[in-house]
Amino acid sequence: MRENYKTVGELAEAEIVIQKSRFIGHAARAETEEEAIRFIDSIKTLHRSATHNCSAYLIGEYDSIQKANDDGEPSGTAGFPMLEVLKKQGLKDVVVVVTRYYGGIKLGGGGLIRAYGKATTEALASSGIVERRLHHLMKITIDYTWLGKVENEIRQSEYPLSDIQYTDGVELFVHVPAEKEPDFIAWVNELTNGQADIRGAKKEFLEFKIS
Repeated sequence: MRENYKTVGELAEAEIVIQKSRFIGHAARAETEEEAIRFIDSIKTLHRSATHNCSAYLIGEYDSIQKANDDGEPSGTAGFPMLEVLKKQGLKDVVVVVTRYYGGIKLGGGGLIRAYGKATTEALASSGIVERRLHHLMKITIDYTWLGKVENEIRQSEYPLSDIQYTDGVELFVHVPAEKEPDFIAWVNELTNGQADIRGAKKEFLEFKIS
């Protein structure tokens, strides 16, 4: 299971106008090729009267699925430069569609490459880039006498406190970066003189906006 990777934040779009042609970039997250295709089809339906709906997507931990489609533009002038933008930004599990409404002025191969690349970049900027970091949700079970100290220390630490449940003892659920689990366990044991029961509950990603 991968630990940390970058992807897009919210579903978003951005529009630029070049030589009277409108280029509308759309960006979304897609964790499977089926999701990517559904998104592309939804944009094509929404902009069915557009001249072109070009697309690109990167999916998988090792970019095992990557596709680019020029949708009628000259070969290599739309989908490929869009895909290159995704790669250069180091993104995973992302799909982009750039809709073009032709304005009557031909841009030439170089102009198209720049236009589709820029529209993709603008759509990604509008969406925002997030880093998904793998965390272990750790369950700490302690006696009530330790609650005040342990809760206070956790709230002042770098580890997000997710939940507290009160049963026969107290169970605190804390998100810990995967690579810091040994340090976290040692720290809690030191806090409680070894009186805490510390177990991994599950693994999940937390998202942090980076742009």
